Amino acid sequence: MPVLAGAEPFHHEGGEVAVLLCHGFTGSPQSLRPWAEHLAEHGLTVSLPLLPGHGTRWEDLRITGWQDWYAEVDRALRLLCERHETVFVAGLSMGGALALRLAAKHGDAVRGVMLVNPANKVHGLAAHALPVVRHLVPATKGIASDIAKPDGRELGYDRVPLHAAHSLRQFFQATDRELPQVTQPVLLMRSPQDHVVPPADSARILSRISSTDVKEVILEQSYHVATLDHDADRIHEESLAFIGRISSALGKEPGLGKEGTTAGG
Repeated sequence: MPVLAGAEPFHHEGGEVAVLLCHGFTGSPQSLRPWAEHLAEHGLTVSLPLLPGHGTRWEDLRITGWQDWYAEVDRALRLLCERHETVFVAGLSMGGALALRLAAKHGDAVRGVMLVNPANKVHGLAAHALPVVRHLVPATKGIASDIAKPDGRELGYDRVPLHAAHSLRQFFQATDRELPQVTQPVLLMRSPQDHVVPPADSARILSRISSTDVKEVILEQSYHVATLDHDADRIHEESLAFIGRISSALGKEPGLGKEGTTAGG
């Protein structure tokens, strides 16, 4: 199936400091595109891949699993690390969990982690029924476009395939066990009004990671997809400040003001 217009991956080759952005479950790079472009405009190298099964139709997601999604961001990180010594990872929702697992697995190759409303668990009684129900019901209603901004729209599926949701639950369980291996500086930005991921997920993550350099930012005016919401500029500013501080401490220049080349739709 062709990729939906606007859901294409994004890559910008900028300065020596690089950022890998991971989008969320049933979403697409569109939800992080303004964030990616802002970082690129400030001279950073930016990679924003399209996860397998996403950005086309929900039926395509049904035949993928968390190993496929993680393999794609792991591949993208390895490519960045081949050319850049200073690499950050970031993500929204499930993308936050992907970023955390990358940090846990790759250690010092990841210099910092930036999270927006990161997910840690599939909640509700229905989650426990997924192993059985997924064989009886193909999909349930979607979770895309939880945005306070009246004209905000996320390009995501209107259905959630339950086979993929079951795999997502397994991924969260695996990643939760690995959180103590996360030691890098962490910037966690969350919305108190989030209709997809409850505050308990951020609290759980912060209680489990081993990082000592941690900053939590409250996005008061946004819902779940804060990257497309009223607090998008705040996310951009906090991210640049975080990257600049960590990079400077490592003796690296973030690459502000450098031109580069961009690929993507």
